[in-house]
Amino acid sequence: MLVLAKAMLAMMMGFILAIIFGICLIPYLKKRKARQSQNIFLNGQHKRKEGTPTMGGFIFIIPTVISVAILLLTNKISWSNNLLIILFVFLSYALLGFIDDYLIVKRRNNVGLTEFQKLFGQLLIALVTFYLFIKNGHEPQLYIYSLGIKINMAWFYGIFLMFILVASSNAVNITDGLDGLAGGLSLIVFLALGLIAWNSTWVTGYEEIAIFCFILVGSILGFLFFNTYPARVFMGDVGSLAMGSTMAIISVLTNHEVTFIIMAGVFIVETLVCIIQMTSIFLRHKKVFLMTPLHHHFEKLGWHERDIVKTFWVFGLLLAMAGIMFAVWL
Repeated sequence: MLVLAKAMLAMMMGFILAIIFGICLIPYLKKRKARQSQNIFLNGQHKRKEGTPTMGGFIFIIPTVISVAILLLTNKISWSNNLLIILFVFLSYALLGFIDDYLIVKRRNNVGLTEFQKLFGQLLIALVTFYLFIKNGHEPQLYIYSLGIKINMAWFYGIFLMFILVASSNAVNITDGLDGLAGGLSLIVFLALGLIAWNSTWVTGYEEIAIFCFILVGSILGFLFFNTYPARVFMGDVGSLAMGSTMAIISVLTNHEVTFIIMAGVFIVETLVCIIQMTSIFLRHKKVFLMTPLHHHFEKLGWHERDIVKTFWVFGLLLAMAGIMFAVWL
């Protein structure tokens, strides 16, 4: 029961603080005209979204950090090197996303950081993360506990870590195109990661990792209060990059990288669809999908935004349950 009580306390703290912070932040963002233009190719469906403020990711980022600080100061959780790594990744990618969002808002167009600048920033943060990872005694090994497989990747693990961080952060960023879509899917993944982390008793600070996940679940739920259809705020890159990278590093620290691939299946499919489309246009000069990412393809087919989001959430939940079963039960 103590485990359940801690989880509920963590989610409740994150949720309440996110609601309070959202009520305060959204009017400020509107006053500062912190918004970005909508995709011109979706003008008909998304015209109502013009003027909706962005950078709403702060609604779950700041409450999560405050909640962790409160629990640390009240000795409800203990400090660990793994918690340091998670907070570093969470805040560093959030800062990178904020710079991109800020430039977009300042320039009054959708041009923020260049693709090279954003990728360079993501790789640099990932490189520092790998340094912290090795310095704190982690082994560069890929574990698949359910299958009894352990692969020593040596220095190549650094490349693998950088890839999974960059790929995951970009995948969530790509998926963030409909009201509540990326937020809801991320909530499901973090809930599953929290349950898995609490079962990863061999990991230093596994309880703290789990509690961080549950705090973030509560904070994202509070954010979704403002972000579900019709959205009053968008998370922006500050939110999507932070969430994508953080779920990736938690899967690495708990040795569940393969499980994460299962749970993040919807994000992966969204990304693969974009790659397939670009490859087809480059090689065949033809489109495979009406529009990418995949959620926009369904919009072009005439699906309502709410139906697409609900359908994607269901698939995300099914994949998360499959990931938990693979990681904990099998």
